[in-house]
Amino acid sequence: MNEDLPSVPAPNADVDTQLELALRERDIILANAGVGIVFVKQRVIVRCNSRYAEIFGYADAQAPLGRSSIEIYPDEAAFKQLGAEAYPVLASGQRYKTERLMRRRSGELFWSSMTGRLIEPQDPSQGSIWIVDDITEQKLAQDALAAVTAEQHLILEHSMVGIVFLRERRVTRCNRSFEQLFGYAHGELDGSSSRQWYLTDADWEAAGQRCYEPFRQGRAFEGEMLLRKKDGTPVHCEVRSKAIDVTDLSRGSIWITMDISARKNAESALVRAKDDLEHLIKKRTRQLQQTVLAMEQKVLEQQRAEAHIQRLAHFDALTGLPNRVMLAERCHQAIEIARRHGESLALVFLDLDHFKNVNDSLGHRFGDELLKILARRLKTAVREQDTVSRLGGDEFVLVLPGTDAAGAGHVAEKVMELAGEPFQIEQNELNVTPSIGIAMYPADGDGFDALCKCADIAMYRAKHDGRNSYRFFTAQMQAESVRVLQLENSLRRALEREQLSLVYQPQVSLLTGRVIGAEALLRWQHPELGWVSPAEFIPVAEASGLIVPIGEWVLRTALAQLKRWLDAGMAPLVMSVNISSVQFRHNDLPELTRRILEQVQLPPELLELELTEGVAMRDPLGAIAVMSELHERGIRLSIDDFGTGYSSLSYLKKFRVYKLKVDQSFVRDLGDDPEDRAIVSAIISMAHSLGLRTIAEGVETLDQLQFLRSQGCTEVQGYLFSRPLSAEAFAAFVAAGLHLPADQGELGPESG
Repeated sequence: MNEDLPSVPAPNADVDTQLELALRERDIILANAGVGIVFVKQRVIVRCNSRYAEIFGYADAQAPLGRSSIEIYPDEAAFKQLGAEAYPVLASGQRYKTERLMRRRSGELFWSSMTGRLIEPQDPSQGSIWIVDDITEQKLAQDALAAVTAEQHLILEHSMVGIVFLRERRVTRCNRSFEQLFGYAHGELDGSSSRQWYLTDADWEAAGQRCYEPFRQGRAFEGEMLLRKKDGTPVHCEVRSKAIDVTDLSRGSIWITMDISARKNAESALVRAKDDLEHLIKKRTRQLQQTVLAMEQKVLEQQRAEAHIQRLAHFDALTGLPNRVMLAERCHQAIEIARRHGESLALVFLDLDHFKNVNDSLGHRFGDELLKILARRLKTAVREQDTVSRLGGDEFVLVLPGTDAAGAGHVAEKVMELAGEPFQIEQNELNVTPSIGIAMYPADGDGFDALCKCADIAMYRAKHDGRNSYRFFTAQMQAESVRVLQLENSLRRALEREQLSLVYQPQVSLLTGRVIGAEALLRWQHPELGWVSPAEFIPVAEASGLIVPIGEWVLRTALAQLKRWLDAGMAPLVMSVNISSVQFRHNDLPELTRRILEQVQLPPELLELELTEGVAMRDPLGAIAVMSELHERGIRLSIDDFGTGYSSLSYLKKFRVYKLKVDQSFVRDLGDDPEDRAIVSAIISMAHSLGLRTIAEGVETLDQLQFLRSQGCTEVQGYLFSRPLSAEAFAAFVAAGLHLPADQGELGPESG
């Protein structure tokens, strides 16, 4: 006892003894409690038991003392949330209970059950007491149970068979498939007797005897039953049932039911068919021979069908010629024989020129008939050991074993003659021409694929050289093919790598001698290939579709340069930009041109788009529509290379153009070729009659210039005046003033 305490009567000593005993009991309770107990005052732990320390990862019950209670929460937000929820309950003197994620000293999060109350509700400053327990395993078990329950629910609800749970032969639960099987609405069977899906009371009672007797013996029941739907319709079912707990049948049973009406009907039909068959066999024994013959016929038909399938796999359905699969097999065999005997072999690749026009104008029926006729003709041009095949479309391949180059050329000429003969299809007489490529084994390749590739390259060379001809594959073609592929791959990055540039060739008026326009010309300098000719890379750009973005860049760059010249004080002139056939057919050309002019702030009359004669005449009606739209926007149009194609004056009158450009191929020989002089004179005269201006390109001599001026040509361009110039050099050239040659005055009074 404490000596500082005053003496007290004996009864007080009993109180002290009782207090000491109560404290020991409290300590024993705290020490041996299976849950954590903690006293918190002003957010500080003032007392806890060993279990609390163990739960939160402390060495003993003394370690947490004096620490903030915030430390046991995942974060401050969680602490504040609990306080906001618990304080109103605790302040009312009630007990607050919750389950929360808490944090051990190690940082590990765990699920905790927490129950707390204020020590003195009238005085919250006295703190609170909390009982804490780790319920992580319990939560995990609950989650696992919930998952299993959810899975069971999904299985039950999405099962394709009917499932029902019965207790005392009443429905406690069933899935939607069971309800649908018997025609009941959702939930309609809940709590009802199983009697309603039996046909009669007797059937129901018999089912009870059949099914429940195995349950009492610990076994499941499997069998077939004839049940009824809600509307009374009988339904054959396969039934499987089992007691939920074989030791306690009062817990009910589960029944799995599947509609087997279709199977039963089929079985019944099979039984009837069998009976009918036996009856027929007895009645028609004498017809057995006919039946056997019919079966043999069926076998033959099957064999023919299999042969037809085999033929489809190896032969073209339209022409009956070997397809690519059969062609490859025969070519491999022929190459192997040629290899063993040291012989040559020719592979001929044939493609019809403009065959698409036949399909587009007359329809695929006529095109298919033409291909069938051609296939028959080709077979007459070769020997029995040769192979004629169709790869698809209008492509044919001939394999000629034991044939040298001379023999292959002879066959190619014969094929061209046969293909060039008119094709009479109904009332139509059609004419087509072939382009043929020839590859030789072993010089051009030692395999089918290699020979095909080489022959294909040679065929495209034949097309490039004017079609209706044949070409043998050469190493130069291979190099050019590789070159084209190299150019296409490099051209795809040329814009972004700033390898493209423009030069400008002055266009001079024969009336004033001054520069009135500039033709923008595209140039490409590759870091490894050097300067690449436009004649080489423009066709590649058109074939690959790259001409569209490149053409837009040319148009935008040329007009931006014209704007810079004008801003620097240059007199207005017309910028001429060439438009390819691909660009011209692009739907947004008029809108794109308008948009660029608007962006660079130039009037449309300062832009001239040059179209080649071939582009305009390829689709005259379409060209007229596009030209009209450009004309309405104020953009000038000219026809380039005029006289080199197949112009129609009837269409030329409708084209919304203001200028014709005389091709340099006519200008080049004006001095000594009377035909060229006559052609140029006719072009200029026709242009005048139509109210069109004319410009001649490629002017290099005074004689050419004098003749053009005498015929009334209004504008010229060429090396006699200037080569294509950079933007800076062009500006200097314009600033120099008059640009007719010094002795141009001799050409007439208009030279001044």
